[in-house]
Amino acid sequence: MTSDATIGLWTGTLDGVPVTDVTDVVRQVEQQGWHSLWFGEAYGREALTAAQLYLGATSSLVVGTGIASIYARDAVATASAARTLHAVSGGRFVLGLGVSHAPLVERMRGHLYAKPVAAMREYLDALDAAPAAVAGEEQNPPRLLAALGPKMIELSRDRTAGAHPYLVTPEHTSMAREILDAGDSEHRPELVVEQAAVVDPAADSDESVWSERAHAHLNIYTGLPNYRNNWERLGFGQDDFVRGGSAKLADAMVTRGLEATTRRVQEHIDAGATSVVVQVLGARMDVPPVGDWARLAGALGLGR
Repeated sequence: MTSDATIGLWTGTLDGVPVTDVTDVVRQVEQQGWHSLWFGEAYGREALTAAQLYLGATSSLVVGTGIASIYARDAVATASAARTLHAVSGGRFVLGLGVSHAPLVERMRGHLYAKPVAAMREYLDALDAAPAAVAGEEQNPPRLLAALGPKMIELSRDRTAGAHPYLVTPEHTSMAREILDAGDSEHRPELVVEQAAVVDPAADSDESVWSERAHAHLNIYTGLPNYRNNWERLGFGQDDFVRGGSAKLADAMVTRGLEATTRRVQEHIDAGATSVVVQVLGARMDVPPVGDWARLAGALGLGR
C-alpha cells in the first residue's frame, strides 16, 4: 500500500485492561508499526488522563482522542490539559472533540444536550480564549472534530485542523473531502476516518463470526440519532436501523477478513482520507485483539 496517508488503530478495548497492564498493550501497538492510537470517551477512562497514560508508555505513537466529549470538562480545563499533553509528548497528541450523544450527556452527565453545531462553535470560542499561562506550554495540539453532517464538517474545516468521521463509507469520505477542500486554508485539512473490521481467521470460514461481532458492534449506534441521520444521508433507511443493524448496514460498516479490510482502507485513502484508523472487533469488547492487530499490520505492510 503506497500513499502519504497514515494508518492507525481505533479501540475501546483498553478500558478493559487494568492500568498496571495497559502500558504493555499500548507498547505492542507501537511495535507493530501502527502510526496512531485513537479511543473514545463514554463510560471508561477520562480521555485526557488516558492519553497521558498511553503517550507516556510510547515514544513515537501518535495518540488521539476520538473523541473527548465537550460536556466532560470546561474549555479552560481542556485547553490546559491539551497543551500539557502536546508539550510532554513532543507533539504526539491530537485533541479530537465531539458533542457526544444526548443519552450520554443528559442521563449520565446531567447536562443539557444543546444543538450540536452551535454547542461546538461556542466551545471552540472558549478554547481559543483560554489563557496559556504555563511556561513552555503555550502551543495547542492539533484539533479535530467528530463530524458526520455537512455543517459540522464545515466547522471542522473553518475552525480546526480537520474532521474525524466514525462509522462511514468511502462515499462519505469523498463527500467530506470535497467540503474540507472548499475552504481557503493553505494547508490541506486532515480527514481521519474510522473503519471497523473483523480479521479473526475464524471469520474467513465462518461468516457467523463476522456477523455476530458486526451486529454487536452496531447495537448501540443504531439507537443514536446522530448516526441514523448520517446513514440516511448515505442512502440507508429505517429498515436498516433495527438494533444491531440490518445485514446491509453491517456489510457497509464492518469489513470481513484481511483482504477486504486492506481494500477498504485503500478506498478511504483514495476518497481523500489523510489517515484511516481501523477498529478491529475481537471476540470480546473488553479484551484487546492484539493478535488480530498484528495480523492486520502485516497485511497492510506496516512496520517495514
